[in-house]
Formats: sequence, structure tokens, C-alpha cells
Amino acid sequence: MSDPWLHIVGIGEDGMDGLLPATRAVVEAADVIIGGDRHHVLSDSVTAERLAWPSPFDALISDLEGLRGRRVVVLATGDPLWFSVGTRIGRAIPPGEIVYHPQLSAFQLAAARMGWSMADLETLTVHGRPVEQMIAFIQPDARLLILTTGAETPGQIARFLTERGFGRSAMTVLANMGGAEEARFDGLAESWDHVVPAFNTLAVECVAEPDAALLPRVPGLDDALFQSDGTMTKREVRAATLAKLMPMRGAHLWDIGTGCGSVAIEWMRGARYTSAVGIEPRADRRAMAAANALALGVPRLELIEGEAPAVLEGLARPDAVFIGGGLSESVFLAAWEALKPLGRLVANAVTLESEAELISLHRAHGGDLVRLQVHRAEPVGRLTGWRPSMPVTQWSLVKR
Repeated sequence: MSDPWLHIVGIGEDGMDGLLPATRAVVEAADVIIGGDRHHVLSDSVTAERLAWPSPFDALISDLEGLRGRRVVVLATGDPLWFSVGTRIGRAIPPGEIVYHPQLSAFQLAAARMGWSMADLETLTVHGRPVEQMIAFIQPDARLLILTTGAETPGQIARFLTERGFGRSAMTVLANMGGAEEARFDGLAESWDHVVPAFNTLAVECVAEPDAALLPRVPGLDDALFQSDGTMTKREVRAATLAKLMPMRGAHLWDIGTGCGSVAIEWMRGARYTSAVGIEPRADRRAMAAANALALGVPRLELIEGEAPAVLEGLARPDAVFIGGGLSESVFLAAWEALKPLGRLVANAVTLESEAELISLHRAHGGDLVRLQVHRAEPVGRLTGWRPSMPVTQWSLVKR
């Protein structure tokens, strides 16, 4: 194991004065210091060679590799392993070559300013990421701490809250925490009009009005929340489908025949850091899926034009596969071959032909075969009766 040559140092608004003596000595002894403009200002008493963040940012790793053998310090805001550059570096450079020096994070400082328990809130970042991804966390009585993208982000989030019936939510922007120019801005989402510094952290206490949209993270969102041409996995069947797909942190889904994207979207809402690729040959349905993903807080849903099995080649291996359309033995075999160990596969069928295919596959490969049908109460003249939906045959199995 190589000796550590790379130090990743968290720094706050108080600059070098806020560092532990041992960490300060590391920075002062560096040959090269890499950081943003504000980081270099905070450490202006140091004489090391200064380098700015590279452009594109992904070049940082190759730049660091080129400095191997020198004493290198990377400066990051707050805790370098909490939504920060330290995580990216740690995936590429052996951990034995790195020493991390954490500082209080913006989340910890913001929680202290708000008097909130860190154990009872959600920590999010939209810094350099689609702001819409915070929509999935809008829940009654939820407390959110959000690292923002810039001065415009609080206004965007205020609009998301208001549009979904959470306009009375309390919002607080905290800027320059721990520094001489620390500032605080308070208001309600429905009337937010503050002009705030670009570098800020947003605290939101969600307050639901009587007409608020309820968007739980457990599967089974109302069908009306999705744009659709009528071809979609309906609410109750979708909930049963997601239960068998089992969304888990960081897991990846192939949604074959994604349609309006309802299954992939609920998969990505179901656990943090999940990802999904929706495969759909029709452009109009891909457009609906993209719009639904944006509106429901999972803007990173990837959509691919094409038909399985040909389009599956070269895709990242999935942890789960849903076949909602285009079922055939060749599609199943290609998906099953790509599926990771302990991966889950679910296929739904509504036609006699696709049901016959499922029965044949179940006979050959095992798993669970069930038939689902939902009845809804609807008017029958002046009275009420049960109207059945089309039955759905569902086949599911786990790769062991």
C-alpha cells in the first residue's frame, strides 16, 4: 500500500482559522492545492502552487494522477465525503493513498441554525443536478435541508411546493454560515421573493394544505398523476409489480416496453439513488415518460428508443427487469442473462397470447405465477356496482 500523498480537506467560511492545528499544518506543507476560487481565498496565507477545478470536472482524476509523488491538498466545502468531491476521488484513487480531513458540513450548520435534529430530516443536494429531483421528497410535515445550485434555486423550489399544495411551507435560506457575512432569509413558499447569495443552503418545513398532492414514496401513485394514452400499468397492479421488483438503494432497473414510464418512475421514487432505463420504441410514449419523470421528481430516468432484445446489448447490467411489453422467449433469455445475481424479473401479460408465453416460461424456469384483477365501484343507473378491469397475469422470479 502506498503512503498517503493526497489530502482532502474540508474548509469552512472561517478559512484556515477553522482548521485543526494538524490539518492546518497539512495545508501549509502542501506542494499543490486544488480548489475553487472561494477555497483559494479562504486559504490565501498558503504559498503552495494553486490549481483551479479543471474543466470538464471529470478531468480532475487524471490531473491528480499526474501529481502523484507530490504533497497534494484538495480543498472542499465542509465535509468532503457528504455530497462533495471526496466521494468522486475516493472511487478512483485507492483509499490507502488518501487522508480525509472533515469539517462541519453545511447540513450540520444549517440543522444547528434551525434547531432541527439531523436524525429527523432529509438531506438533499441539487448542486449541479436537476432541481426537480427534490419533488420526490415533498411530503406532509417533512423537513428538508437542500444544497442548492445557485441564487435562483429557492425560487424554483418554492414554485414546486406551491404547485403541489404546499405553499404554506416555511423556507429558510442560510448563506455564508460560520463567516462574517452569514445571512438568513425566511419566508413562505407561496410568497417567496427574496434575493439571496448564490452559495446557500435551503431549509424547508413542508406544510400540506387540504388540497395538497399526496405523493408517497411507496408504490401505487394515482393513475391520474401520469400523462398516458391509456396503455399503462395501473395503480394496484403497479404496486404489486414494484413489490416483486424490490427497489433498493442504488439498484438499476430495465423497464422494457416502458410506455408512459409509470413502473420505472415509481422504482426510482421507491429507494434513494436508484436508476432506471426505459426502453420504448414509440416517440410519443417516450415524451410522456420524460414529462412524467420530471413532474414526479425523477428527472434522471434514461429513455432509449428501440426494441428488445437487440437494444439490450451494451446496457449496464440490471438489478431488476420489468417486461411490460414486447414479451417473448428471446427477450426473457437476454434479460435473464444480463440480470445480476439476486436480481428480480417481473413480466406482466394482459392478452391470451402473452399469457400463454408466460405460462410456458414459468413451466421452463419456475418462479411465481399469479393472476391479478381489480374491481372498481361505478354507477349502475341510480345504484352502484362492481366493474372489473382486465385481468393481468404476472410472472416473477429471483436469479439465484
